[in-house]
Order: sequence, then structure tokens, then C-alpha cells
Amino acid sequence: MFRVTIRGTFDGLSDADRAALLAGADPFVAAFTEAGTFTADAGLSAFTFRCQVPAGPDDGEQEAAQRAIAALDAHGYPYRILRVAVTDMRDIKIRRKGRRR
Repeated sequence: MFRVTIRGTFDGLSDADRAALLAGADPFVAAFTEAGTFTADAGLSAFTFRCQVPAGPDDGEQEAAQRAIAALDAHGYPYRILRVAVTDMRDIKIRRKGRRR
């Protein structure tokens, strides 16, 4: 599983796009989902898009980033990407409390 964070700016939103983004905006939800979630500033100029991408055995960060951009494209809003960060969750180690030997 990959978690991809895309930071960018909206580029020429229509009034309908603005209304749709504001209607679906929940400033407290910043979850990683397969469809992706947006958080944006109050003026709807800058955004963060969080997307969770399933990982195949041979998939790397490049493939995950491409799939996340495809999920961003599916929302249909005009944008410019500033930065993409990919985390491979297969590499994350969880240390559990109370399990010492």
C-alpha cells in the first residue's frame, strides 16, 4: 500500500467547481482514501490531495504517483502540481508497546 500526498494549486476553477469543493469540504477530514480527499485553503487556491494506492509486488513509487495523479484527474478540477510525496507503507515498521523479550 502506498500513501500519496499531492500539493498543488487550483488553476481557474469555475463557480460550479468552487461550489462543489466548498459543499464537500470538511476541514477536519484529511484521510487517505482510494478516491482521494482534498483539503484546501479558504480561498480555494492551494490544496492537498491525499490518496491511498494499492501496491502490487513490483510496484514502485513512480507507479503509485501516476495512479494518484489519475485519481486527482478523475475529480475533474483544473490544477497545477507543486509537489508529490509517496510513502511505501510496506516499509513502515510498527513498534508495539509492552512486547519486550
